[in-house]
Formats: sequence, structure tokens, C-alpha cells
Amino acid sequence: MSDIKVEGFKASEILAALAEVFSNYSEEERKSQIKKTNGIFEMRVKNAEGKEAVWTIDLKSTGSVYKGEPKTKPNVTIILSDETFTQLAQGKLDGQKAFMSGKLKTKGNMMFATKLDGILKAAKSKAKL
Repeated sequence: MSDIKVEGFKASEILAALAEVFSNYSEEERKSQIKKTNGIFEMRVKNAEGKEAVWTIDLKSTGSVYKGEPKTKPNVTIILSDETFTQLAQGKLDGQKAFMSGKLKTKGNMMFATKLDGILKAAKSKAKL
């Protein structure tokens, strides 16, 4: 799981915790989450130094989180800062407000991006983010 972590990115800690939650799901929980979400998120996160890291949340086939670009075309690419992602994951920032204020940008299916909030909330209740 530590291959998800990237030095200098708080988001990587959160995504590693999310990956851990997914890996601990029972087969039924995983299938349910995949059925409910049915898509792939590409997360492009920039840290304070201006470096970018990419992670994929695959809730279409594998129910996993991994570092790097998606193996298949994502439903949505979410572009945001490390700080914005951290605030979203902690529930301190609303995804729609972040989008409206320009802190979060999307490419692809914008409505699909709204599902990320539910995934982060579900994972937050299982992980200690």
C-alpha cells in the first residue's frame, strides 16, 4: 500500500488510507461500491511546490486505488491542489463550492465527479482520516 504514498503530498496519505479501506472491504461491499459508483476517477493533485502527482480510484472494475494514470479512460479527471483535496477528504470543504470557486477543475463527466464526495465520506467513516 505504501506505493501509493508520494513524498510531499498530504493527499497521498488519504488515498493510501482509502486504498486500505477498499482492500479491507468484503467481496459484497466491494461489489456494492462498484455497482453504486460504476466509474473511474483520475485525481491530478498539485502540491505547494507545484509538483503534480496522479492517482486513480477505480470503482468500475477492481474497486481499488493506485498511483498513476488510469489503465482505461476515466469517467472524470479531477484537478486540484493538495490542500483542497485534504479539505474535501476531511469534510471541511464542499466539492461544489470548491468547483464554483475554481479550487477544483474537472475534465469529463462533471456530474460523475459529485460521487467522489460520497466515496470519501464512506471511507472516512471506516478509516481515521
